[in-house]
Amino acid sequence: MKYSLEGIHFQTGKPIQVIIMDGIIQEIMELESSESNNLIAPGFVDIQVNGFQGIDFNDTNLKEQDVLKVTRAMFESGVTTYFPTVITNSEDSIRKSLKTISLACASNGLIQSTVQGIHLEGPFLSKEEGPRGAHPLKYIQAPNWEKFSAWQDAAEGRIKLITVSPEWEGAVGFIEKCVESEVKVAIGHTAANTSQIEAAIDAGATLSTHLGNAAHLMLPRHPNYLWDQLASEKLWTSLIADGFHLPDAVLKVFLKVKPKTTFLISDSTRFAGLPPGNYQSPIGGDVVLSKNGRLYMEKNPGLLAGSASSLLQCINYLVDHQLTSISEAIEMASVRPLQFLDMGFSGGLRSGSKADLLELNINGKDLEILQTIKTGEVVYSK
Repeated sequence: MKYSLEGIHFQTGKPIQVIIMDGIIQEIMELESSESNNLIAPGFVDIQVNGFQGIDFNDTNLKEQDVLKVTRAMFESGVTTYFPTVITNSEDSIRKSLKTISLACASNGLIQSTVQGIHLEGPFLSKEEGPRGAHPLKYIQAPNWEKFSAWQDAAEGRIKLITVSPEWEGAVGFIEKCVESEVKVAIGHTAANTSQIEAAIDAGATLSTHLGNAAHLMLPRHPNYLWDQLASEKLWTSLIADGFHLPDAVLKVFLKVKPKTTFLISDSTRFAGLPPGNYQSPIGGDVVLSKNGRLYMEKNPGLLAGSASSLLQCINYLVDHQLTSISEAIEMASVRPLQFLDMGFSGGLRSGSKADLLELNINGKDLEILQTIKTGEVVYSK
């Protein structure tokens, strides 16, 4: 099937016609004018989705149908590729979550094409208060290759990213084995010192997970693990730009230091899309979702319990607060994560890429998803 889409190119601002056939962008033609003023952009890519709209990937009662529901909810917010994120839990609970996600991928082509990997965030994280975040202390442990291999078997090889803290003895060898097995390694939820972070980078770690978050409330002026990661040219940076996780000044500095190797994640939990109130999380325990969208631990209001925002909301926050341009924010939410994953060739707005596309309304204050196209098929239309 061959068809076309007209609108304004998200980067150049010029009218274009996108020719799509067999799920691939065949050609992008510049036009003198277009009847549509809507923005045409690549689909968003979110490699840290803990849950959405009441569904938690870490719930032991997770069903295959739940994975499909999250996938369709992702389409509504413009996400055409995402990584379900499984966090610190009991060994059996982690295995169950991974198995269910894997089965959902194997049984549904739409999920399979949208879930391009699984992010395992834990349990090999810091035990310290602050860096540990909302991860339950009783399940935190040292990196263990045998356990990871068993989880990877349950996931049928779908774990493509793991966040670890390199402060543990044996972390370097573990990172090396992950890299050898083509699993990306991120540094996060860490209290590691400079030499430990440098050793992790030398072993193959290539990302800082939500840099600036999951940290001590008080840090030495220098050195500290934020400076160490920010200074490394070998580490990409993922940011949660929801207005709660990082203040504008920090976002501005991070974006200036690593302008082309920073991308957005939502870190969304099952509370994203739900009304304000008090909730019980299977991992974090008692949490509160405030009217302004801030999600925090009830017993420690200063500690965030993940995010209740979508990637689209993060984009709009950056633009509304004049921290980036629209095109830059969209690039950080689409092309950049694919480049980090070495999948850049398969995405973006150019000939030969998969037709994972968005049509967005730019007439109002915030961007709004009008249409989401996944491999050439319309999967959401407002």
